[in-house]
Amino acid sequence: MERAALKIVIAGGGTGGHVQPAIATLEVLRQRVPVEPLWIGSSGGVEAEAAARAQIPFRAIPTGKLRRYVSLHTLVDAVRVPLGVLQALRILRRVRPDVVFATGGFVSVPTVVAARVLGIPCLSHEQTATIGLANRINARFCDVLALAYARPAGPRPGWRARAVVTGNPIRASLLAGSSQTIAEAFGLDPALPLVYVTGGALGAHAINEAVRLALPRLVSMAQVLHQCGPTAANGDYPRLLEARAALAPELQSRYVVVERVGDELPGVYAAATVVVSRAGAGTVAELATLGKPAILIPLPGTGGDEQTRNARVLADDGAATLLPQAELTPDRLVAELQGLLQDPARRAAMSARARAHGHAAAAERLADAILSLAGRPVAAPVGQ
Repeated sequence: MERAALKIVIAGGGTGGHVQPAIATLEVLRQRVPVEPLWIGSSGGVEAEAAARAQIPFRAIPTGKLRRYVSLHTLVDAVRVPLGVLQALRILRRVRPDVVFATGGFVSVPTVVAARVLGIPCLSHEQTATIGLANRINARFCDVLALAYARPAGPRPGWRARAVVTGNPIRASLLAGSSQTIAEAFGLDPALPLVYVTGGALGAHAINEAVRLALPRLVSMAQVLHQCGPTAANGDYPRLLEARAALAPELQSRYVVVERVGDELPGVYAAATVVVSRAGAGTVAELATLGKPAILIPLPGTGGDEQTRNARVLADDGAATLLPQAELTPDRLVAELQGLLQDPARRAAMSARARAHGHAAAAERLADAILSLAGRPVAAPVGQ
């Protein structure tokens, strides 16, 4: 007998960290049961494009950013949030999903509230080491709050949600990268160590500038593959190309700078000896699951200093090096990288400790929780 399709509404977005867990979990669900998904998000976030790539119908609703301070924007958003709830109510009434899967961020709140009003089961997932404001609100309305990391404290007063630890899902493709394909694609030497530097999708000027100023010393130690972000975001790509051109001719091939890394990322991770990165929730989850030695440079000023908290999950256990941006200098970057590249035993220990914090089965755990909440058996993959 053909199994009935699981009607699931995904709610969330704004940043890639709120998008990738949904994509990874949906991949697992599609292997288990027929799925009819719908994504509800904002018109200005990254979720619309992500939904299109994953072939998920998308509906935009009005959303307002949740702030801890009063401003003119706060007053405007105070109107937009209720409008978002009303529109989410209309969509959910029409679709009548079996379950709502929220991935946090202020974009998710109106749909979570609407699901509660209509009695639709709802799970919200928190990717960071600290529970953000949106998910603290969602926990008052949803049935399950899935956490990336175990927390010593129990549910807070007013929470309706039951907390479970699932980990933070990463894309299955990241586990199957080939270092050889990346060496060929970027003209790298497989015999030399590779440092992968990334500031996230938009890049990070502070990291880019430290690399630029330290470049002659960095390429004397290793090859560097540098994802610097688009020129429109930080203006660094032309300056980094100039820095490459200023290197000795025999060293120029050791430095590859690109604005964006896309489908090549699995191979990049496979080839990387050390990763230098921001400490977004998704990146930290990837580094832990893959066991990659890393120097983490948290983005300062994020809500609740969440990137520093993410980095400390690994750094406090010797699974990564935490380098605050305020302490980032070319000399310090060179010293930290030199210490790791010259010490294979330290890298091996760091890798093992990182894997202990990884959750390779996080997407499967989230899929289990979603199916259970929807009243479905925790099914085997479709076709089995």
